[in-house]
Amino acid sequence: MTTRDTAFAAGTPCWVELLTSDPEGAAAFYGQVLGWTARPPAPEHGGYVDFVLGDRPVAGMVTNTGESGAPDGWSTYLATPDAAATVAAAQRAGATVAVPAVTVGTLGAMAVLTDPSGAAVGLWQAAELPGFTRYNEPGSVVWDELHTRDFDAATAFYRDVLGWGLQPLSDSAEFRYSQGQVDGRTVAGVLDLTRSPSTAGLSRWVVYFAVADVDAAAETAVGAGGRILQPPRDTPFGRITEIEDATGATAMLSVPTADGGE
Repeated sequence: MTTRDTAFAAGTPCWVELLTSDPEGAAAFYGQVLGWTARPPAPEHGGYVDFVLGDRPVAGMVTNTGESGAPDGWSTYLATPDAAATVAAAQRAGATVAVPAVTVGTLGAMAVLTDPSGAAVGLWQAAELPGFTRYNEPGSVVWDELHTRDFDAATAFYRDVLGWGLQPLSDSAEFRYSQGQVDGRTVAGVLDLTRSPSTAGLSRWVVYFAVADVDAAAETAVGAGGRILQPPRDTPFGRITEIEDATGATAMLSVPTADGGE
């Protein structure tokens, strides 16, 4: 078990959040697939729901009312010591602000940006809640990956605003991929969508959840009302599959190798 009760280093993925039009259905789905329990909605935070593994928060859920026009999906939050200052720096670097920095009770402060490549990304300034407090184990986040249609703009943004170092892994005509690093530690990946014909869609952050058995978890997802978008397969970083829940939110499931991912 990997647990944490202190703030993550700036630029590190520290929280994930599900926007869903069916909170009850999502709670049941992820309960079956990942073993989560949904806490009662918090009225003081607009009905926000925490997912817990055991008694520790691992993700959040917010109801999609349709007002924003955004589809159901997962989003990633990056740690910052000062959400307002990071928002200002992000705007100077070409990002737009979807949600300005706002205090969330005694838990911390958050903001949501659209980076220069068009991907939505959250910011979290920890106070009482450091972010997810269990990770890198079955039922929790094991990896976050930016899929982008403007690789150069995206990597420059996360380097300049979030302090990432960048470690290229591949720069071929078919596959361009770099790892984002914080203090020399790998924290996330960046995939160039324009060089990966099999990977479609808009710029977005993709969340990987660890499971004990990818094939069994994929079957559970189907039984719970979801779909398998990419059948289980082996990669240099572990065995993975892509699933979609009943309302269209997608996520990756993974059994990482010992040296794969963060």
